[in-house]
Formats: sequence, structure tokens, C-alpha cells
Amino acid sequence: MYNRELCCCFTGHRPAKLPWGLNEEDERCLALKETLSRQLISIYESGYRYFISGMAIGCDMYFAEAVLALREIHSDIRLQAAIPCGTQPDRWVKSQRIRYNRIIDACDYLKVLQTNYTPDCMMRRNRYMVDNSSLLLACYDGKPGGTMNTIVYAKRHGVKTIIIDL
Repeated sequence: MYNRELCCCFTGHRPAKLPWGLNEEDERCLALKETLSRQLISIYESGYRYFISGMAIGCDMYFAEAVLALREIHSDIRLQAAIPCGTQPDRWVKSQRIRYNRIIDACDYLKVLQTNYTPDCMMRRNRYMVDNSSLLLACYDGKPGGTMNTIVYAKRHGVKTIIIDL
């Protein structure tokens, strides 16, 4: 399917941990999206062609959309959605499910780790992404949580890490 050495995965916060919450028109959110786009161009220019998103609301979707925008310019880019469980979007509001499905439809690969939610499915998804990548791009505010755990796991397993400070 793809070469792990040319694969970059992503971790980042959900809206509850972002200073702008769900307001993507906030200038801080717009600045983060621009930084993500610039960082992805740099990562692409260094040889990466495969990207994995965990498809959570917030930074994961910003990342996936930025990859898809870059794919419009570079057709050799591939995006995989690493879905922790088949029920991931079931409790989201309609607009979030529509956005999720639009991204899923544009992905080159889908990996659903399990059918139903369990307390450890997000961690399993994060480890899957790191285990199948040589680079982790993270949007991180320094606080404990799943993003921090993914960064620690990546570093422990020798995966290069780039952190965009929030």
C-alpha cells in the first residue's frame, strides 16, 4: 500500500481544548490552518507522500483538509483515514458528520480499527498511525491528554516529531 518511511501521521486537539473552540473563523484558527498548510508543503518537499489522519473533530480534520488541498497540486499524495471505531461520528451534529463523510469519500485508504467504541479505541488508533509512519506532525498546547500520549509514544518508538505550538 505505502512506504512507512514516506508516511506522516498527525495528532492534535479537539475543539474543547482549542482556545477558539468551534469558531474556525477566529484568526488564531485561520493562522493555525495556514501554518499546517506551510508545514505540509515542507514535509512534501522532503519526500513524504502518504499521510494519515485520525479523523477527529478539530485539528485532525484541519490536517486532512490541508492534505486534500495539497493533493490538488500534487497528485502523488495519498491520504488514509485511521478510524478508531465504525461508530466514531454517530453522536456528532449533522454538519460535523457531513464534513467527516466528505473527507472520508476523498481518502485513498480507510482503516477502521474496530466496529464499536471502547475506552481504548482512540489510543489504539493513535498507536496504529505512529506504528505506520516515520514522522508525526502534532498541534499541541503542552497539556496532558491523547495528543501528549501520542507524542510520547512516537518519540519512544523513534518516530520523528514536529510540534506546532498552540
